[in-house]
Amino acid sequence: MLYIIGKMFPMDYKLTSATRFLEVEAMLGFLSARQAGLDDPLRLRRAESTRRVLSLTLNPDRDVDRIHGNGINTIDIDAIEGRYMLSGGADGVIVIYDLENHSGKQQYTCNPVRTVGRSSRHVHKFSVETVQWYPYDTGMFVSSSFDKTMKVWDTETLKPAEMFEFEDNVYSHHLSPIARKHSLIAVGTKNPKIQLCDLKSGSRIHILQGHRAEVLSVRWSPRYEYILATASADSKVNVWDVRRASGSLFTLDQHNGEKSKASSQTVNTAHNGRVNGVCYTADGLYLLTTGTDDRMRLWNSATGENTLVNYGKVCNESRKQLQFTVSRGCSPEFVFVPCGSSVAVYALHTGELITMLRGHYNNVDCCEFHPDFQELYSGGKDGNLLAWVPVVRTADVEEVSNGENKGAASLSAVNPAFQDNWSSDED
Repeated sequence: MLYIIGKMFPMDYKLTSATRFLEVEAMLGFLSARQAGLDDPLRLRRAESTRRVLSLTLNPDRDVDRIHGNGINTIDIDAIEGRYMLSGGADGVIVIYDLENHSGKQQYTCNPVRTVGRSSRHVHKFSVETVQWYPYDTGMFVSSSFDKTMKVWDTETLKPAEMFEFEDNVYSHHLSPIARKHSLIAVGTKNPKIQLCDLKSGSRIHILQGHRAEVLSVRWSPRYEYILATASADSKVNVWDVRRASGSLFTLDQHNGEKSKASSQTVNTAHNGRVNGVCYTADGLYLLTTGTDDRMRLWNSATGENTLVNYGKVCNESRKQLQFTVSRGCSPEFVFVPCGSSVAVYALHTGELITMLRGHYNNVDCCEFHPDFQELYSGGKDGNLLAWVPVVRTADVEEVSNGENKGAASLSAVNPAFQDNWSSDED
C-alpha cells in the first residue's frame, strides 16, 4: 500500500493530478488545524516527514565522491549539525564527507574534507568495521577495525588521541547517544566477552560475560544511559544494565517462553542463526534485531517480549555486523535494512514491505537515516555511497501553463503592490 498523508493507495497507483489534489487537500487541512490551535504542530511535521520518506528515490543530482577502493562497511552522520558523514571501508580507509551543497547549483558532489588514507601512518591496517562521531562534538570520532584496535581520533589533526588494543578482531563498538554520567564505549570482538572502555581514563574497566560466541553488534539504549543490547553469533541477544555485576537483565526469546514441541533448546535464542544486527527505535521503546535466519524481529525493550511482527524474509548473508536504521519523526515509523544489493523499507509496527531501493551493483552493508532532511545514505561492497532523497513536489502541467499565461501579467496589472514609480514610462 502507498500512504499519502494518512490515505492509502495500492503500490502501483500513479501519482496523478487527483492524488496530488488529495495530498494538497490533506496538507491544507493540517495547516488550518495548526493555525486554529486544534492540532499540535508536531502532527503537520510528522505528516510531511512521512510523505518525504515514502517518496525516497536515488538522487541523480547528488553524487558522493568515491574514495574507497573496496567495499564500505560503515557510515555515520553527526548528530550536532547533520552536516558531516564518516565512512569506513574494507581497505582500512576513513573518509569525512561534507554533505552540504556549497556550489549553489542543483547538481553537486559531496566531497571529502578529510581522509585517513593508506599513506597515513595512523591508518587501520585492516578493514574498518565501525565508525561513530562523538555524540556531543564533531571534534572527535571513534573507529574500530579487524586490526584488533579501536582508535579515538582528533578530527582536526587526524591523529589518534587514544588507542585501545584487543586480542581479537573488533566487530562493533558504540558510544551512548545520551550518557551524561559515564563515557563508556561498548566493544564487541571475536571473544564472547563484551569490553567496556572508558574514554576518560583510557582503559578497559569492565567485562560483560554471557555470550558463547563472537559479539557482532552492540548498541546503547537512547532512553536509559546504562542499558546496553548485545547480539552474538550464538543466536542470543542480551540486554544489560552495566551497573550490575550479576549478569544480563534478560535474554531475548523468540518464543516468548513457549518452546515448540520440536525444540530441544535449553537457552533462549533471538534467532535461529547468527544475530548480526541490533538497533533501537529513536524513543528507545523497541529493539530491532536481524539474523542470518533471514528474519528481522521487533522486541519490547522494557520486557524483552517478541512483538511477533512478521517482516517476511529479510535476506541476510553477512558474516559480520549489518548496519540498518530506523526513521525518526514519521508516523508510522520505517525500517531501512540492507537486503542483497537493495535497501528494503518496512513499516515498523506492521511489517509491511513498503518499497525496495535499488541502485547498488553489489551487496549493501550499511545505511544511515538523516532525520533533518528525511534522506538516506547507503554504502556497499561496490565501493559506492548513494544518496536517497525525497522527490520534490512538482506542479501540474495545467498549473505551469496557467502561470506562464496569467502569472506575471495579472500580478502587475491588478495588484498595485507589484507596480513602481521609478521605472514607469509616464511622467
